[in-house]
Amino acid sequence: MAATTTRPLPLLLLLLPPLLLLLLSFHAAAASAAEEFPRDGRVIELDESSFEAALGAIDYLFVDFYAPWCGHCKRLAPELDEAAPVLAGLSEPIIVAKVNADKYRKLGSKYGVDGFPTLMLFIHGVPIEYTGSRQADSLVRNLNKFVAPDVSILESDSAIKSFVENAGTSFPMFIGFGVNESLIAGYGGKYKKRAWFAVAKDFSEDFMVTYDFDKVPALVSLHPKYKEQSVFYGPFEGSFLEDFIRQSLLPLTVPINTETLKMLDDDDRKVVLAILEDDSDETSSQLVKVLRSAANANRDLVFGYVGIKQWDEFVETFDISKSSQLPKLIVWDRNEEYEVVEGSEKLEEGDQASQISQFLEGYRAGRTTKKKVSGPSFMGFLNSLVSLNSLYILICVFALLGVMIYFTGQDDTPQNFLPVMPPLARKRIPRAQGIALM
Repeated sequence: MAATTTRPLPLLLLLLPPLLLLLLSFHAAAASAAEEFPRDGRVIELDESSFEAALGAIDYLFVDFYAPWCGHCKRLAPELDEAAPVLAGLSEPIIVAKVNADKYRKLGSKYGVDGFPTLMLFIHGVPIEYTGSRQADSLVRNLNKFVAPDVSILESDSAIKSFVENAGTSFPMFIGFGVNESLIAGYGGKYKKRAWFAVAKDFSEDFMVTYDFDKVPALVSLHPKYKEQSVFYGPFEGSFLEDFIRQSLLPLTVPINTETLKMLDDDDRKVVLAILEDDSDETSSQLVKVLRSAANANRDLVFGYVGIKQWDEFVETFDISKSSQLPKLIVWDRNEEYEVVEGSEKLEEGDQASQISQFLEGYRAGRTTKKKVSGPSFMGFLNSLVSLNSLYILICVFALLGVMIYFTGQDDTPQNFLPVMPPLARKRIPRAQGIALM
């Protein structure tokens, strides 16, 4: 009788049981981590031991690095409480968490926290600093924008309508009708923080009437906040498409304030600036409409307006006071210089459209006088806003320390008093570019 031989099991079969056990253990660990953090809209508190686990378990984690003594942090807390359940209910849920970075300084230092509150959105573990509005409704709009697709695909009229409604009014929108998605996909990612992008695959003629285009392909730019829209028919190759997108990120006429100044920092065009007495009165509103027409025909320039009543400190840097004859037009380089067009220094009553055309002709012909701003430069002006706040904080801190030292000195018992000040700056580590949303 022939002896039977036992063939050895293949190596893969031998390794299969331990591999299955390993996979099951990973799955159990992931499930345990996911269950550890609530997803019901509560703001969760994290520390050094739980932070990394939260990053691994939560795709979109919005973190408030705070200090208990910080007044701004205390005012932010109810806004986060209000926004958290809405963010958790999004199609791409965002979980809100907070870390006491004054207590867990090593964790704060790791992510470059140098002030309170510092807000960061972690997308699959990658931190991006958030510097936009801290109001609950704005937080929801801005963060929803950032986790949305680079380019949304719209398959019907109802989808187009829903997209426009859900996008809100905080950001401009670009909707391509009959446009190949590949043509704008790159720009959807590049300008994701500043605009919504979509491609309409199927639509009725009603939308051609609504958005005022009569052929395809067409890229429609919408500024709901300013009730503006424009259409680009091409060419879609070369730099033409990006030039249109970049120039359309701003409204045709920009109201100048601290927020829009930051937006101008990303634009290299010069600014035709109309300086008014009061930018909210009816006369100024009519002038802004005329400026809008001029802006539409001169896309290589930004057109802005500001009232001395609204922001006299800014207006005075152009050697204009409340006694000056207004309205007045200048061309500002967004930094240290501006130009006055000879013979067109002031807009008179009457046909202001013709006067603006003459101003632009004079500017392009070089009939200008260059002047220096009398205050800080553009970046200096923005930095001065931060510097003033920092100065006020330092004054308050030293005043408080003085009071504490005074009362300590009244005690007859000798004491070693060494006040501990919260660190004003820590070494930063590189991280992704911050979110500067409106």
